[in-house]
Amino acid sequence: MKEFTFSYPTKVYFGEGAAKRALRAELGKVGKIVMLAYGGGSVKKNGVYDELLQLLTEAGKEVVDFSGIMPNPTYAKVQEGAKLVKERNVDFILAVGGGSVIDCCKVVSAQATLEEDIWDMEYKSGKFPTTGIAMGAVVTASGTGAEMNPGAVITYEDKMWKGPIVGTYASFAVLDPTYTLSLPMKQVISGAFDTLSHCMETYLGSPRDFNTSDEINEAVMRSTIRNIRKLLVDEKDMDARSELMWTSVMAENGILKIGKVTDFQAHQIEHQLAAYTDCNHGQGLAAIHPVLYRHMAPEGAKQFARLAREVWNVDETDKSEEEIALAGVDALEAFIKEIGLPTTLSEMGITDEGILRSVADTCNLTAGCCKKFERDEIFEILKESK
Repeated sequence: MKEFTFSYPTKVYFGEGAAKRALRAELGKVGKIVMLAYGGGSVKKNGVYDELLQLLTEAGKEVVDFSGIMPNPTYAKVQEGAKLVKERNVDFILAVGGGSVIDCCKVVSAQATLEEDIWDMEYKSGKFPTTGIAMGAVVTASGTGAEMNPGAVITYEDKMWKGPIVGTYASFAVLDPTYTLSLPMKQVISGAFDTLSHCMETYLGSPRDFNTSDEINEAVMRSTIRNIRKLLVDEKDMDARSELMWTSVMAENGILKIGKVTDFQAHQIEHQLAAYTDCNHGQGLAAIHPVLYRHMAPEGAKQFARLAREVWNVDETDKSEEEIALAGVDALEAFIKEIGLPTTLSEMGITDEGILRSVADTCNLTAGCCKKFERDEIFEILKESK
């Protein structure tokens, strides 16, 4: 196992009514001016905005709205938020939404305390922020696990780039499964598949020897798969929604990554696909994973075979290790079809091979992947995914 340092900087308030418990406990620790950040307005329709506004008002806070954060948050939106924080002397940011809102706010938090451009700082100077405006997160759509880590994924439109930027940890996170009830089921399932993808891409990283984190990961993957299926039977199953909200956190709070160098090649490809097409993240991953994994499985047969056995319950009878590994990929593809997500890019309206070539030429190639990819093979994978 590789060396690691691990901590949980984010305090979690979980369950129905968690917002009231969290804000009454936490707001006394922060300054007067609070930026309430959210997306397209669904939090106003479902009552979450009014609930939080009342709690903020009761605590004597002055509220500054920052709305319109898009599903693939842009660098321009980050800069807009940072400018607002500075102009209004914001003391605390409350991010309300899914991963896009939370990611945007984590980078806003850091950028607002910097004189230099955060993208230049991280990608040209190789430095990362160490401070930020204090923030909390209220999760209304799970899947990304963004509420318990400092990483963010931002689209830099001018550069045709979508990728990671390090921001700020939320000091606390509110996870109330009832907040997910108003979401379209397609969005819930896409988010849950993102959780499964995070787990697989960590599990299939290096070193290739299995450790405690991998065994925990297997349980998280099985729980995610089981509870997606339960939710498809009964959309109002609060136990299933609760479990999916928690597996989302477990996938990305760092505990599964202890001792690992993660893979995340599927994510890197999908990020650039979204930079060019603005596609839904979970759906893009669903379309890419099976083909990508068929290219990877022969090189990482040991890990893929164990994934097939422990998570997909593949019948091993008369199969070689590589055949077991590939049967696991077949099981993954069958599951994607079962839960109604796309298994091809064409189902998402993405067919332009020029775009696919650009994605292949610009996506990050990851160090933890069991197979060393060349860009031409990434292009072939994208064409096969079409």
